[in-house]
Amino acid sequence: MNEIDMTECEHLKSSILLMAVHLEKLAEEIDNDSIKEMLTEILDARHIFVLGAGRSGLVGRAFAMRLMHLGLSSHVVGETTTPAVSKGDVVIAISGSGQTRSVSDLGKVAKDIGATLIAITSNKDSKLGNLSDVVVELPGRTKEDIGGYLERHMRGEYSYLTPLGTSFETSASVFLDAVIAELIYITGASEDDLKSRHTNIE
Repeated sequence: MNEIDMTECEHLKSSILLMAVHLEKLAEEIDNDSIKEMLTEILDARHIFVLGAGRSGLVGRAFAMRLMHLGLSSHVVGETTTPAVSKGDVVIAISGSGQTRSVSDLGKVAKDIGATLIAITSNKDSKLGNLSDVVVELPGRTKEDIGGYLERHMRGEYSYLTPLGTSFETSASVFLDAVIAELIYITGASEDDLKSRHTNIE
């Protein structure tokens, strides 16, 4: 077994602190109007569909679950029990780069059907961003920035953050949890309301 050098733990702590600073900056810079639009669309939707690939998809699953706990009709795109998307529905697509082909292609399908498309991305000028009715931009490094990140490390210019130099998924997870908190406040849902919809066969 390899012996752990305590300096490695310091790097770990530095990463946590850098992420905390990043999230503070995110809270200050995020656009209020786009958040209001997103909240309005969610509350007015017949059904809400959440879409994402890879780690962004995992963040989306957690968000869809919380929407269900709130009593909203939510589904994850790609699941076998997910119903058809229709006009009047909302599709929330999560992609840091906004260029993930599977996500942007499915976003276009949703738009063609007549659903409202909401993008959660770090690149509002991306293919997904340009397709969407509402864009919530989460500033931060995505996997597309990895080249510069690795180059800085090779030169000894360390900036510990998250694996592969990405921070989007963590930002998206925290943001979407905050969206749920805001929806709880708006709707007046209680802790008991949420618990009553939690799975009871796990």
